[in-house]
Amino acid sequence: MSGFAGTPPGHHAGDMSRRTQALRPDIGLSDEFVAAVRRMRKQGQEPADIAATLVVPVEVIERAMLAMRTPRPEATRGTLNVTKEAHDLVHRERQGDEPVWQTVDRLLGELIERRGA
Repeated sequence: MSGFAGTPPGHHAGDMSRRTQALRPDIGLSDEFVAAVRRMRKQGQEPADIAATLVVPVEVIERAMLAMRTPRPEATRGTLNVTKEAHDLVHRERQGDEPVWQTVDRLLGELIERRGA
């Protein structure tokens, strides 16, 4: 078993911050409707198909998806949601001005090497 353990996030982890919510303009759609549209989009449905299913103009569907994150096929980086302790550990392990991504790659390389030994 590992000697490292981070603090699990609280039950509201992943929720939008109140500050972000306050800064977002009102799009005139219910949270439930927006959640349904986003769920359908994440399942791979196209906006026009979602509009037909929900019997609303495609412009309404596009408005519901305004702040939705969409994957980029050419993306070269990703985001990891880690505990504060894991974040602090990575920053402590940085060598000089090493970028964080290089530190993570180095640490993972060391782990893979160690497991192979």
